[in-house]
Amino acid sequence: MPDLFVLFIFVRVAELMSFTRAAETLGIQKGRVSTAIRQLEREVGATLLHRTTRTVRLTEDGRAFYARTLDLLAEVQDLQSMFASNGAPLRGKLRVDMPTELAQTVIIPALPQLLAVHPQLEIELSSTDRRVDLVQEGFDCVIRLGAVLDETLIARPLGKLRMINAASPDYLARHGTPHSLADLRIQGHRMVHYAPTLGARLAGWEYPEGDGYGTLDLPGAMQVNNVQTYHAAGLAGIGLIQGGHSALAPHIANGALVEVMPHLRPEPLNAYLVVAHRRNLSPRVRAFMTWLEGVLEPYLDHPIP
Repeated sequence: MPDLFVLFIFVRVAELMSFTRAAETLGIQKGRVSTAIRQLEREVGATLLHRTTRTVRLTEDGRAFYARTLDLLAEVQDLQSMFASNGAPLRGKLRVDMPTELAQTVIIPALPQLLAVHPQLEIELSSTDRRVDLVQEGFDCVIRLGAVLDETLIARPLGKLRMINAASPDYLARHGTPHSLADLRIQGHRMVHYAPTLGARLAGWEYPEGDGYGTLDLPGAMQVNNVQTYHAAGLAGIGLIQGGHSALAPHIANGALVEVMPHLRPEPLNAYLVVAHRRNLSPRVRAFMTWLEGVLEPYLDHPIP
């Protein structure tokens, strides 16, 4: 029976398609990875990986062995945690990615509480607004806002992140405070437009309409492709903005922004904790998800159906 750590090394090499990257993410020497794979192939009596100077690929036998190994490692993790106390301190690394604004305004300020309870937990936190590859980049889990399009991933719903309308006091002093969609037109309001790609079709001002949401074509003096820049434009009084309550709450609390038309808030964003495989739902990931639900709760609307 192969050593469990050897199996874990094999899985990491198969997912990252690289001995070097597998060694880096596991914190071991590349030579140890190569030795472990050769030992594993001798023990099972089959070639599991095709090696070339540029790539590493699973063989047909390797793909079958990989699938069974994932199941085995998941069962081992379940067995190890079945009698563990829910309050037992966590230890080891947790590698997670999340949107930058969410990390800065909500997660990082709350992290000292988590680390005080689990002082031996080491968090590797990536904050980016691009969609990282969980497998290729070695993440245990990621927080995703909006639809999860990859059906091979496992997405656990956290809730719906509340969205609000906001503007700076200076902007409202110049244009007036809107209370209705008609006011947006009558008072000559302008919005800051956001699009991931500059020059893309503009979505307009979103508002609830019947059982869904509609958009109003509202002019704007500026278009941006970055969430932080979008918020900065709102703070500077360039126009009205629509953003996550979690990110804008500190600015509203200190008076830099004012929420407007709270009865006409845009559609909330679905928030998910996403893992690549069932085996990634380790005790660390499960505990992090439970903690995360509590941290996000003040900013969530009704649960995701």
